[in-house]
Amino acid sequence: MIRLEKIHKTYFNGAPLHVLKGIDLHIEKGEFVSIMGASGSGKSTLLNILGILDNYDEGNYYLNNVLIKNLSETQSAEYRNKMIGFIFQSFNLISFKNALENVALPLFYQGVSRKKRNMMAMEYLDKLGLKDWAHHMPNELSGGQKQRVAIARALITKPQIILADEPTGALDSKTSVEVMNLLKELHDNEGLTIVVVTHESGVANETNKIIHIKDGIIESIEENIDHKASPFGTTGLMK
Repeated sequence: MIRLEKIHKTYFNGAPLHVLKGIDLHIEKGEFVSIMGASGSGKSTLLNILGILDNYDEGNYYLNNVLIKNLSETQSAEYRNKMIGFIFQSFNLISFKNALENVALPLFYQGVSRKKRNMMAMEYLDKLGLKDWAHHMPNELSGGQKQRVAIARALITKPQIILADEPTGALDSKTSVEVMNLLKELHDNEGLTIVVVTHESGVANETNKIIHIKDGIIESIEENIDHKASPFGTTGLMK
């Protein structure tokens, strides 16, 4: 599903910074993968390329056997809207829209009617245990609730891939466990391909495969044979 061949990326802010140095990576459909590395290792840059949020300088990126290269912003947005759901550390909720409106927003960009997108948004909030919080603003939600709203927003377009950038980075340990269990349920029940970027070994160990990146190079790929689905018990949120 995802194939990277010799991907290079350099930033030119003053002195050139060679961030990715020939990344080769293959992620199959339905895999649950983590990309782990220290700050500055290149993991977020790699995720941005996978999410078609950033371009690369050399190499080839194939998504579902389609070469993703030199796309216009319109083409990039179309692929993102069809294929990819994003979850961010900082949630990226719009502060002046309530939970329902935040979840429904991607469907607005797809031209779905207000009635239908609000109905679908409510369904996803209900699945994630947030139906009673649908009309609350982000500043009235806890960190865990905000992240579940963000997950509902990522899911509403029925993407094939979820890209999660430090999804537990702003959460306490108990809520982090809940969010990772939720991602595992999505993987197990919906068959989604999920890629999680993290610097936390506890988060990486919840995935089926751990890709270690260091100084812009993949250092190792570890099959997590000890991984079991939802070792903490399911959250019971995905109905």
